[in-house]
Order: sequence, then structure tokens, then C-alpha cells
Amino acid sequence: MSLISVTMFSDAACPWAYSVSPSLRVLEWRYGEQLKWRLVLIGLTEQASQYVERGYTPLRGAQGQLRFRRYGMPFAPQPKERVSATARACRAVVAARLLQPGSEWRVFRALQLANFTTPLLLDDDAQVAETLRQLPGLDADAILARLDDEAVSAAYERDKAEARTAAGSPAELQGKTAQTDGPVRFTAPSLVFERDGQRLIAGGFQPLEAYDVLVANLHPGLERRPAPDSPAPLLDRFPDGLTTQEVAALLVKGNDPADRHAAEHALLELAAAGHARRQPLGDDALWQPAPTAA
Repeated sequence: MSLISVTMFSDAACPWAYSVSPSLRVLEWRYGEQLKWRLVLIGLTEQASQYVERGYTPLRGAQGQLRFRRYGMPFAPQPKERVSATARACRAVVAARLLQPGSEWRVFRALQLANFTTPLLLDDDAQVAETLRQLPGLDADAILARLDDEAVSAAYERDKAEARTAAGSPAELQGKTAQTDGPVRFTAPSLVFERDGQRLIAGGFQPLEAYDVLVANLHPGLERRPAPDSPAPLLDRFPDGLTTQEVAALLVKGNDPADRHAAEHALLELAAAGHARRQPLGDDALWQPAPTAA
């Protein structure tokens, strides 16, 4: 069924990767299983000292979140206990992929949401495990137990190496790469679309329209699901939950701008009717289908 392969180079600590979430949800809704997704972990830092040496502090991290609010994802910009590295969280995502292929996407999203809306430290194994325990059907303790497993280490190193192959790419031409630890690497969230030997790269953060144009040019014959009239089908499609901005993006028709106000009104109507549940998250909320009675 998959007609286009999409590789996403990302890291749960990157606010750009977090802020692109509404666009990713739209691609998933529009094209469904016609896109085959693969997540490659960048591994931005192995030790927190790497960030400290670059001048990062808990205050700078919290203040930095303020500039990303314009993209609509939830934030809770409270300075954290300390600066943290990303490698342990990346290993948790890789471990999930090996234990239960496909679950890495749920793990990655849970870590993103928690990283930007709670005091979570991404290099604290116990905190990472506690975050993952909130995901139904996921064995968080099994993931934690395998963080230093030989197979996980090898897979993680392969991800890191692949992420550091951006030299000479269109992403580098656009200034969407970095060189923080040797080779030129892709920045998060870089997307690579491939079909029949063609390879198109959207380096770093891009608007939804850039991704959509690449998909359309790679395969004009794809089926394209239109935006629904109500958020109800969206909550059914994404049962782990959607933020208000994600819903607003998913409801857009044509070239209209996302109407967050209208989306929130529609979501509140669903909640009042008992069809949706609003879970506060940072300065926003996560919207899920209302639990069904046993």
C-alpha cells in the first residue's frame, strides 16, 4: 500500500521538531498508509556537559520556548532542575522500535510532549520510564531494561551515523544542517521523501506546503483525504490525542489559514456532548475521544 517512503531525522529535545507536529498530523491524515514513515534519531547530545559548554542553562531553555509558542504547540516554560542530554531518550525510542516495531512513534511523541510541558529530564532513566508508563499497551520497564543493550546501542549508532550524512545535500544548501560533533548532520525535523529512485529532501523545519508539494510531485496519483467538517473523526484517527493547534491544522480546507479559535470551539462542543475529553497540557490541552463505558 505504501507508495512513498518518508524518513524523518529528529530528536525529542528539539523545539523545531516539536513545533512541526501539526504539519505531520496533516500528512498522516491526508495520505494515510500511502506514506511509509521511518524515524531516525539524531542523538543531539550524549552528555549534558555538551550543552553547558555551548552556554545552555535551564533559564535559557525555558526562555527559548517562548519564541516557539507562535507555532501553537503546548509549552510550560518553567526552568528545569538542570540541563539534560538527549541520548538516553533516543535510546528509549530505539529500544521501543526493536521491542515492538511501530511503537517508537508513540514513545517519541510522549517524550516530546513531556519534555516541553513537564519537568522531565530526558537523560533521567527513571523519569523517562515514568513518562512511558502513561502509554497504554506499552511495556515501559522492558524499554528501560534495554537502554544499554548491545542491539539497542548498535541501532542507535546506525541512526546517528545516518543522520550525519547531510554534506552536499539540498538541506545544506538551505542552511538547514549543523556540524556540532564532526560530520555535517541533518537538523530536526528533516524529512526525506523517496519513490522509485527519486529522493527529495525537506531539511529542518519547513511549512506544511513544502512537504505537500514534494509528495504531490513524487506521486500525483495518490489519494488525498480531504479535511473533515468536525474534529470527531480526527480524534478517532488519533486516539492518543491531538493538541488544539493540530486539530486546527487538520480542519483547514484549501489555502485557508488554520483557525485555532474555531477548532477549540468545536472541540469544546464535543466535550460538552460527552464525545471528547480535554486533558490540560502546558498552556493548552490534549484532546482525546471520550472513554467508552464498559
